[in-house]
Formats: sequence, structure tokens, C-alpha cells
Amino acid sequence: MASTRKPRASGTTPPDPASAQAVPGVTPPRVGEQIQRLRNERKMTLDDLSRAAGVSKSMLSEIERDKANPTIAVAWRLTNALGVKLDSLFTAPKAVDAITVAGPHDIPTLLGHDAGYQLRVWGPIELAGHFEWYELTLKPGGALVSNAHEPGTREHLTVLQGTIDIEAAGSAQRVKTADTARYVADQPHAIRNAGKGDARALLVVIHG
Repeated sequence: MASTRKPRASGTTPPDPASAQAVPGVTPPRVGEQIQRLRNERKMTLDDLSRAAGVSKSMLSEIERDKANPTIAVAWRLTNALGVKLDSLFTAPKAVDAITVAGPHDIPTLLGHDAGYQLRVWGPIELAGHFEWYELTLKPGGALVSNAHEPGTREHLTVLQGTIDIEAAGSAQRVKTADTARYVADQPHAIRNAGKGDARALLVVIHG
């Protein structure tokens, strides 16, 4: 009579963290701590990750505090929602380099062809919405016109080349090379090239 036992699949099945037995002298990875770090790096709230992964907020909170171990299925859903591989939960985060260098091709550039401006994003993406700085280049007649930012936001513009007109809060001011204008940006505002050649400036935005 033929055996009805199913053949065992080849390969190794990942262990379930909830059922794994402790190995003497080996410290298990703090999976919850890793999930919390990854979530914070992506500026996601518990609610955000809970909805994206289909995991209850209470369970996610328990996991992050290392009060509960996720099953492989739950860990997979969480890492998928975080945009990382499952094995990233079981490896220590790499140490931050003391010095990092970004080349010209690493800097995002925003082009306003019709408005005649180029905005190079020098600030790191993790500071976006808090503290930003840009290199602004304006063609003759070009302008960067902005809606109001968050309450309390201010901008600081240092002219590196040319002459620029600043409009903010119903006022206007002409700024020349090496001058710095500081103005409210929680109201509609504009930066305009007032000269016949290209104008270039360093623009710093500090959000309220």
C-alpha cells in the first residue's frame, strides 16, 4: 500500500519567533525596537502602520514594546508596509557614517519652466517640513510664488548673485547681492528676479 505521507518541502522554513526556544548565551533580536525605529524613520504613527499592515493598533503597540512577539505572518505584513525586507528585523542597524558626501547628481532639483526658476534641494529629506534649504536660481523675469506655509513659518533668503524683489505680508523689498532678507512665510509670498541677468540665492525655510 502506498504511503499517504506528503513529501517534506525542500529548504528551510523560518522559525516562528513566538515558539522559538531560547539558546543559552544568545540574545534574541529586539524585533519590536526595530519596528518602532523603522516606523519613526518614516514618520508613521501607530495608526498609520496599523492600517497599512492590517495589524491592530493594540497588537502593534505590544510588539513595539517587546511585550509580544509577532508571528512570521504578522512580521511580514509589518515589514511589507514599512517597505523593507523581513530579515531587516533580525539585523542590527548600521552605524551612521561620521561624514557622508552627496554629489551633484544626488541633489533633487525642482524646475519651474514656465515661472523661470530652478530650485535645488540641499536639505536632507528627513528634515523636510521642519527645516529646509535650497539653492534658488531665477531667470530674468522669473519668480517663485508660494502659498502660505504653516503658521509661524519664516524664510531667510541670501542673494548670492543679482537683485531680487521679495513680496510678503503686503510689503515689498529689493535685496541685492550679499544681502539677506528675513520674512514671514505663513502668508502668500513671492521671490522675483528684478535684474536683467540670472539671479541666485540661498533660501532657508524654518517651519512653524
